[in-house]
Amino acid sequence: MNKNVIHQDYEVSLESRQKLNGHRSFLVWLTGLSGSGKSTLADKAEAYFHNKGKHTFTLDGDNTRKRLNADLGFSKEDREENLRRVAETANLMVDAGMLTFAAFISPLNQNRETVKKIVGADNYLEIYVKASVETCEKRDVKGLYKKARKGEIKDFTGISAPYEEPENPDLVVDSEKEPEDDCLKKIIELIEDRLPL
Repeated sequence: MNKNVIHQDYEVSLESRQKLNGHRSFLVWLTGLSGSGKSTLADKAEAYFHNKGKHTFTLDGDNTRKRLNADLGFSKEDREENLRRVAETANLMVDAGMLTFAAFISPLNQNRETVKKIVGADNYLEIYVKASVETCEKRDVKGLYKKARKGEIKDFTGISAPYEEPENPDLVVDSEKEPEDDCLKKIIELIEDRLPL
């Protein structure tokens, strides 16, 4: 860090923001293969809590790559930088007192550990949205698996690049075997246990 950059403290604290909002703020990180249902579940969970009057926001891989990370490609280094920027953005949102959702493949345990380190273990819930490559490929809502199989997308997670299942997630929802509503219910229950001040 540049020694000319000095941390500035402000009168309004995280605790005061949380008190004003009436709930704790933290990051709910959904990881899983493309097509596993991460973004859908994050969207539905956010809508549920938003409709309950909670202060929420969702970060999504496609949306951040169109804006915040539009300058990044898909090399290993760019993917790591993509997740680092997202984690820093999520950290600001948590500090602003928001219940923050993030839906990112984040294929390696090391990636997720970096996110956890940036936001802090107390502010991080990890949810593994589990589904096999075969199921995700059948869904292929974006046509990405088809392109990856043709060689049009290099280093595609699950096809030509690895996905490491989380070692100790706070929750596993199996979107291949469980109905979407059941997965959502489990996510909501996990968050509701942690939300009160």
